[in-house]
Amino acid sequence: MSGFKKIVLWIFILTGLVRSQFILIPMDLSQNDHLKAYGVAYWILTQGINVEWLLNYRGGSFLFTDTPLFREECQLRGVTFELKNGAQVNQIYAEIEENNMERVLLEKAPKIAIYTPPTTQPWDDAVTLAMNYAEIKYDKVYDREVLDGKLAEYDWLHLHHEDFTGQYGKFWASFHNQPWYIKQQLEAEKLARELGFNKVSKEKAAVAIEIRRYVMKGGFLFAMCSATDALDIALAAQNTDICDAVFDGDGIDPDYQKKLDFSQTFAFQNFKLITDPAIYEFSDIDVPPSNMPRLRDPETDYFTLFEFSAKYDPVPTMLTQNHVNVIKGFMGQTTMFREEKIKPNVTIMGKIEGTNEVKYIHGNLGKGTFTFYGGHDPEDYTHRVGDPPTDLSLHKNSPGYRLILNNVLFPAAKKKKLKT
Repeated sequence: MSGFKKIVLWIFILTGLVRSQFILIPMDLSQNDHLKAYGVAYWILTQGINVEWLLNYRGGSFLFTDTPLFREECQLRGVTFELKNGAQVNQIYAEIEENNMERVLLEKAPKIAIYTPPTTQPWDDAVTLAMNYAEIKYDKVYDREVLDGKLAEYDWLHLHHEDFTGQYGKFWASFHNQPWYIKQQLEAEKLARELGFNKVSKEKAAVAIEIRRYVMKGGFLFAMCSATDALDIALAAQNTDICDAVFDGDGIDPDYQKKLDFSQTFAFQNFKLITDPAIYEFSDIDVPPSNMPRLRDPETDYFTLFEFSAKYDPVPTMLTQNHVNVIKGFMGQTTMFREEKIKPNVTIMGKIEGTNEVKYIHGNLGKGTFTFYGGHDPEDYTHRVGDPPTDLSLHKNSPGYRLILNNVLFPAAKKKKLKT
């Protein structure tokens, strides 16, 4: 085909003069690979093309301009897609208008950072696994980058399985003689000294404060497992010592509980700390407590996603898009959040019905937002230290992992003007 004919063909495609003008990626049960579908939507955005996210339409489908290049990308990634002409798209729009659905325009691929240590950890991270499988690019940052102000370069930040309290994950009782634990503590102490702090707890508190500042200025924060409550505990305790001598060489402030400042936290309040180094738990936020795990039958352990008004509450609607509304439960160092410890202005998006056990929450802080998701790995019920990472090619339709990827696309949404 000559160069001129190619130009003419592309003009026809982009101006809608061919029969199939749009590609629809369905996100209902007809989708072959839900997780890679998010990667396609993200990749389309990187090409400078807008994507419409059709909330509550066939599981939260994606719609964008049809080109041979985009069809080929879907085929290469094993993502189910359908070709639609203008009349068919108008029918979809009419159905959306008449039901609890909404069209959200995604305009720009968010720049993503994952907060994770540069050294190998004896556990994996569900978000990193999801990003890699969906083929979504991200940068890695850690304490040095955070304290150097590098977070301002990113739209979206995920917190890896991290302890911001300086207590090394409360793994002391079980693992303090293990080589990986000793190495981790030595590396953390060395980094703290290099950054000008005499304690790891003080250095981590400074990082937590900087993360809070990032959100206040408009950043999007997503955290899972123990990074959720450990972050809030570090913020509440930033001016008092809550670390036992086995962690930092000196004792705990005897009035630590009274000195907690809940006005500094993202999501939680009125919690009580567990400072005993021999107890594998940070506080009473986590339910069931990590030191007293209550194992359910994995086949019957589920939590339910709440339904929101797509037209009036598009944010929680985006974050709960799925092809099912009942999700398999999974454990973690922080498995769920005790409902009475959650601040009243935080939106609960998923919980075990009839209990105080909350799995999935979202809130605003300053100009930014945060989303916390309890548990470690949505497809490994009791994922433990040293277990191999999950192979997502075996779980390409995972509803639990979809919640993670909803958060990745959320910052790309066009901000609507408030109605007056």
